[in-house]
Amino acid sequence: MKERILTNWTLARALYLGMGIVVIIQSVMSQLWFGAVIGGYFASMGLFAFGCAAGNCFGGNCAVEPKQKPIIQEVDFDEIKSK
Repeated sequence: MKERILTNWTLARALYLGMGIVVIIQSVMSQLWFGAVIGGYFASMGLFAFGCAAGNCFGGNCAVEPKQKPIIQEVDFDEIKSK
C-alpha cells in the first residue's frame, strides 16, 4: 500500500487528488455533506491510484502490452540487366 501511494505519480493523479480536496473543503464550508463524499471519492482515486487516475485499470485488464521487437530478415536481391 505504501508503495502504491508513493510511486507512479502523474499529472492526472495529482489533479484528481487536488480537485478532490478542493471539493471536500468547499462542501464542508457550505455544509453540503454529499459533496464531501464525492470529493472524498475523487481524492482517494488520486491518492491510491485506482480508476481513471491510475491511467489504466487496477487489475491490469486495460493495460496495453508493449510491442514485440520486429524480426529483421535479410533479403537477397537479384540484379536484372536490361538490353
